[in-house]
Amino acid sequence: MLKSSLLLAALLLPVFSAANAQDYKAGDLLVSDPWSQELPPNAPTVAAYFVVHNTAETPDRLLSAETPVAQEAQLHEHVMQGALMKMQKVPNVAVPAKGDLTFAPMAYHVMLLGLKDRSLLADGKQFPLTLTFEKAGKVEVQVSVQKMPPMASHEHQHPQ
Repeated sequence: MLKSSLLLAALLLPVFSAANAQDYKAGDLLVSDPWSQELPPNAPTVAAYFVVHNTAETPDRLLSAETPVAQEAQLHEHVMQGALMKMQKVPNVAVPAKGDLTFAPMAYHVMLLGLKDRSLLADGKQFPLTLTFEKAGKVEVQVSVQKMPPMASHEHQHPQ
């Protein structure tokens, strides 16, 4: 009984670790919940998402991103052009003073192009992503690859 309990605990540890995402500090910035969706077969690109919390009285700016799993990591945003939602590259992204900057699907995101190691983009894996900020400098985060976006598997029910 004790052996099976220890085995179960050992098997569940990676699940609990992924669920309790780590925060990464760079100066007055805190980068939290870095994640990417599992790479679909034959997909040429994938995106990474996270939230940047700025505790400073002054704004900062995300200048670039890089990762060893892709030839290039670009900062992108989604914008409405007429009736179409389009994705476009941006040179940098402002992090507001005493505020948050959210990278999420259909918003800002880091687009990974020229994927090198597709095996690191499978559910349950992690890969490094280095973010460079104007004031806070560089911070390396570990991006958790997930089959489903966070909270996508939870049904939100409202009382009637």
